[in-house]
Amino acid sequence: MPDLQQLKRIIEAVLMAVGRPLSLQHIAELFDAEERPTTGDIQDALNAIGQDCEGRGYELKVVASGYRLQVSEDLAPWVGRLWEEKPQRYSRAMLETLALIAYRQPITRGDIEDIRGVAVSSQIIKTMLEREWVRVVGHKDVPGRPAMYATTRKFLDYFNLRNLDELPSLAEITDLDTLNGELELHTGEFAADDSKSEADQADVDPDAAVATEAEADTDTEIESNGGDVYDQDYPPETNF
Repeated sequence: MPDLQQLKRIIEAVLMAVGRPLSLQHIAELFDAEERPTTGDIQDALNAIGQDCEGRGYELKVVASGYRLQVSEDLAPWVGRLWEEKPQRYSRAMLETLALIAYRQPITRGDIEDIRGVAVSSQIIKTMLEREWVRVVGHKDVPGRPAMYATTRKFLDYFNLRNLDELPSLAEITDLDTLNGELELHTGEFAADDSKSEADQADVDPDAAVATEAEADTDTEIESNGGDVYDQDYPPETNF
């Protein structure tokens, strides 16, 4: 089994190369059985890597799917200048819909419309499904059986969260410009023009194939929560 210093070097190299979060289990599986470090050893190495990152231009971040190395968020204004095009902003309709799903999940499109007081563009829902930020977790036991939406592990990863408990309070995100800034730290690929109708503010990547809501329907369901139907395979949030 490698010593702590070598284990640190291996894990750091892997995290830099992979470009996505890795769980403790995934890291352990990189080693042959006879040299595989314990979970405690891996955790110690990760803690040491995190300490080494302090004061540097990158940091070790723990998100829902595991650990990843990323550019320190406070350096985003400078790093962003590497790309010629300025990140575009999400529409208010998109942000409000995503926020309602995050804080009121599971929630139906009709529930969102009742709260916002305006119709929700189908394209907004489809875009969030395609981005894998939300998914259908079941169907409400009312006429029409509308789909119920909840956020995904990919949503948590994107927003640097380990679990839903780390969501900021509603008071902290009353200014949607703050949320837009958070999004721009990542890709900021969608544009919005507030002068357009909500249907025109659907925030769709024109080059991506849009997944339909039907494709997101669940195959296996269980009855719970007063008759509402939930997807049995919806993954629980995990702390690391």
